[in-house]
Amino acid sequence: MNPVLRRNLPFLGLITVAVGLAAYVWLAMPHDREVQSLGIFIFKLLPFIFAAEAIARLDQELFKRLNAAMVLLPICFMVFFLYFVPKIFYYVGDHPNVYYHILTLTPFLILTFALAHRLGGGSPGAARRIAFGLLLIMISGAEDLAFLTVNDLRGTDFHPIPEVWNWASHMEVRLGHPPSKNEAYVFIAVHLLIAAFVLFAPTRWFEKLNPWRKKSVPATEEG
Repeated sequence: MNPVLRRNLPFLGLITVAVGLAAYVWLAMPHDREVQSLGIFIFKLLPFIFAAEAIARLDQELFKRLNAAMVLLPICFMVFFLYFVPKIFYYVGDHPNVYYHILTLTPFLILTFALAHRLGGGSPGAARRIAFGLLLIMISGAEDLAFLTVNDLRGTDFHPIPEVWNWASHMEVRLGHPPSKNEAYVFIAVHLLIAAFVLFAPTRWFEKLNPWRKKSVPATEEG
């Protein structure tokens, strides 16, 4: 087997699985605004997880020689600007469809950031940190709190901040019930703290979690 192909088999395998899962989620599963179960919630994260690992395993030197950044990053931007933005404008006023497209757009942008970092010389570990740290922020519920605080919601059911967040199904499937306002605050804070840990903790703390790390061979004693 060609050594270049062999070296890139993990990347090719992971990205193929990620694209296949993403196509299935987008084309075969209903575009629900509500999260129906924890299993569906986890399954819909699988394309992101495989894509993040594929980016981390990317053959940096090969992609540099091919000048792939000049192709891949414009493609990523065009997916955003020429597909998602027109869709958002088209669905304005149709909240469930707008919400679903934003839910799909946000992980795509996170992966774009991780890809840009990796292509620019970032390490595999840093690419993973960026991908999963930002994902934790996405699923933390911080956007729900932002919606309630940065918008003028006087005269709506969202002012003052509701005591029970019965719309936050992404929290409900993990807590087992719609979160109260205080539970939501704790839920958000915990996720943000974990995200900060993933992004900023010393690299050596993660070394034992890396299944591909090179183990040092102890020197043999003479005599």
